Amino acid sequence: MKKNITVSIVDDEADLREHIAGYLAAAGNITCKSAYASAKEALEHLPLDKPDVILMDINLGEMDGIECVRRLATVMPKAQVLMLTVFEDPDQIFRALSAGASGYLLKRMSPKKLIEAIEDVCAGGSPMSAPIARKVVQSFKVIPARGDESAELSPRERSVLDGLAEGLAYKQIADQLGVSIHTVRNYIRRIYEKLHVCTRTEAVAKFLRK
Repeated sequence: MKKNITVSIVDDEADLREHIAGYLAAAGNITCKSAYASAKEALEHLPLDKPDVILMDINLGEMDGIECVRRLATVMPKAQVLMLTVFEDPDQIFRALSAGASGYLLKRMSPKKLIEAIEDVCAGGSPMSAPIARKVVQSFKVIPARGDESAELSPRERSVLDGLAEGLAYKQIADQLGVSIHTVRNYIRRIYEKLHVCTRTEAVAKFLRK
């Protein structure tokens, strides 16, 4: 039996909040715990709600969703936030990941894919919609400036980072590359050291910077 997952929604469109809540209820193992129309409401109530996953829009008016994520990270450091937005330009993706988002999804994705993404982030993944993952992969082609030797990754390290960007769990990356999880962890440790980062999102975000 799948573990029950609680979700909170932050979006200024009332109809969309209702639709998403309906999708979640139909999944059976997901409960919509709360829904808010603004970043201000979210910052006030989410620390008390303590949902497993937060679906966060970017365009929220007075304070955008990315700034909301940044502020939530200080009071809810373990929160799993999935950006759910129409924006797919690299700058917004980079800002969201840098702020602490665990994944980046486009609103046009199907309800089935949204449910899978919510389950995936709870299992340790960092789900991204296919167009977003492609932008991340394309960013790997950026060649580090000379003199920044620490940022040069080996082909295998880039393959591991590719898997992280696509939201794969460590075991999935290990199976894909035909190595052990221990080996994948060693690659990730070296990637973090070379990029001077501490988390998966920071590693992916650093390669999104143009």
